[in-house]
Amino acid sequence: MPTPLSEGGTRTTASGHPKRHYGQMTITSPTRATQPSGFGRRVRITGYAVEQVLWFPVLLIAFIVTVVGAGLSLIVVGLPIFQVGLILTRSAANRHRTLADRITGTTMPDPHRPVPEAGWLGRLRARAEDPMTWRELLWILAAATVGFTLALTVFLLFVTVVGGLVWWFAAPALMGLRATIDRALLYYTRSEQLEVRVAQLTETRAEAVDHSTVELRRIERDLHDGAQARLVALSMTLGVADDIYEQDPERARKMIIDARFTTHAALSDLRSVVRSIHPPVLADRGLAGAVESLAIDMAVPVETTIELTGRPPASVESAVYFAIAEALANVGKHAHAAHAWITLHHQPTPEPGQTSGQLRVVVGDDGDGGADPGRGTGMRGVATRLAAFDGRMWVSSPAGGPTLITLEVPCDLSSPRTSPSSEPA
Repeated sequence: MPTPLSEGGTRTTASGHPKRHYGQMTITSPTRATQPSGFGRRVRITGYAVEQVLWFPVLLIAFIVTVVGAGLSLIVVGLPIFQVGLILTRSAANRHRTLADRITGTTMPDPHRPVPEAGWLGRLRARAEDPMTWRELLWILAAATVGFTLALTVFLLFVTVVGGLVWWFAAPALMGLRATIDRALLYYTRSEQLEVRVAQLTETRAEAVDHSTVELRRIERDLHDGAQARLVALSMTLGVADDIYEQDPERARKMIIDARFTTHAALSDLRSVVRSIHPPVLADRGLAGAVESLAIDMAVPVETTIELTGRPPASVESAVYFAIAEALANVGKHAHAAHAWITLHHQPTPEPGQTSGQLRVVVGDDGDGGADPGRGTGMRGVATRLAAFDGRMWVSSPAGGPTLITLEVPCDLSSPRTSPSSEPA
């Protein structure tokens, strides 16, 4: 699995290529780890105190650069300064989150909002609009004053002979207080998480409604321009044939034959509309069979590796199917790839804070790279559709390739069936 970086919503692959996260925050409870005890633990938290003391000048620089950059952001020269300040601030805050987690023995989720792939200015704006960014600035003030004093006290007690006995009792308490201050400012409380989650669900619902409205209009347009037009023409042809049947039966017969072909064309249009709503292959063969069918239809060779022991819920199945179809369409249109691949598997064990397993899909190609979801509506629509199921999407597409699109949707499978398959299509 990809691992988080210091910048919220960003991950890397094993090859080091960045991935941008599109998705929603998951509300989780702290995960408690086993803590060492006695002398070893006190030495360890003293080491953390030393590190926090050394962070003091970085915190001051990060605060000054961020505030100055924010003040100058109305002019172009201030934007890069503001960006540097935010990067320093977030890096320092993330490291202190890690230290606070280690001191308390509990782990909390990343509180940052996802950063979209929308150019550096769009990412800067997203970070600036994240409420946690401004809490981190407030935290710097606390960390550079009270927090610094607590950490420095622990260090001085450790290095002085007279403070040794006091250090034994004071170090855990003082560093525990420092960790409590850090966590209070650098994490959301559970009630705050719920408030953020409600806001996200409201936004996701609005996006889903908008997406449904667009889809409904597309279906109406397809029916109006396709099947409906053909059926109107069919009705007119049959009417004329009926009128001239007695005077010119041969011509009427030819018109009826033409009407038969029009009927076939109208049925074909209706099938196309139905396939765009819920493909029959998906209903008949499930997600695995439908994905293999998509791969076979590609002009580029596509290798599929599918490991599913059952079927996801129908709504999840449909969303993931259309997401894969959109990714493959982009491969065919823009990637100039010689080879592509799809991996699809389900992890039945819930991750911390989740109540269900995880369906994970990776669509990759060896093309030119440089894919930017922010420039088109297709992948943004995919992210919106997945977000309705708490799904997430990452796009990794450095110049020169490879392009990797990773999809994750929490769900459980039903009706165990079929064995894994791995074959080129």
